[in-house]
Amino acid sequence: MLPLGQGGCLMKGWRVGAAEETEMKGNEKDAEPRLVVPGEVIQDHANLNPGCGIIKSADGHIATRLGTLNNNEGTLHVQPINATYMPRSGDLVIGYIEAVQSNLWFLDVAGPFNALLPMSLAPWKVEFGDARNHMNVGEAVLARAQEVDESHSVVCTMKGVGLRKISEGHIVSIPVQQIPNIRGENGATIQSIKEASDCRIIVAENGRVWIDGDSAGIRTATKAIEVITMTGHRPDLETRLAACLAGGEV
Repeated sequence: MLPLGQGGCLMKGWRVGAAEETEMKGNEKDAEPRLVVPGEVIQDHANLNPGCGIIKSADGHIATRLGTLNNNEGTLHVQPINATYMPRSGDLVIGYIEAVQSNLWFLDVAGPFNALLPMSLAPWKVEFGDARNHMNVGEAVLARAQEVDESHSVVCTMKGVGLRKISEGHIVSIPVQQIPNIRGENGATIQSIKEASDCRIIVAENGRVWIDGDSAGIRTATKAIEVITMTGHRPDLETRLAACLAGGEV
């Protein structure tokens, strides 16, 4: 096991071309996703229902956000290139302690506001005024969003199986819209990364991934996650990921 390290955000690369260059072909794995921009009229899928990022008009479907066009069982939606984490009750999150008061901690969970972690929801018995002796500024925790109000303010808890202070391993940040790609269908992708790297890996809902293992395994897992975030939109992703996990050039 290695001391905790924090990685920077892995930026996603995109090849932008004219809309006519690529044609969306449902969910075929060999189809290059079509990039759309806000206001673009999509006339070639009028028989599909509008979903997120799509509105219907007399001229056809119109994109309302920048992203890739997807057909999900007859519903047309736009997967955004960049998305912001919006907390939901029950989310598993990795947070960094930004401030400490006598009876609570303030967590950076990559949301609109810092989350609150009261000492009553810590995994230990904490005396009033003793919070800093248990967790201090800069430390990382694995917590769960217990309450989220209409303004997206969050109260977190560390009472639960597996919730704890993170004192080892490595944390990387990923775009939240890439979480489904990291996990894969039925968790297949993340399982293959775990097996190839021999690491424990937790993908939190707020776009942070904890990786714990030896140094070689952490490097393998981190590189695989980078391949997915950088080339998740490309049809040859599976080939690239397999080469990465095999230790070859990508």
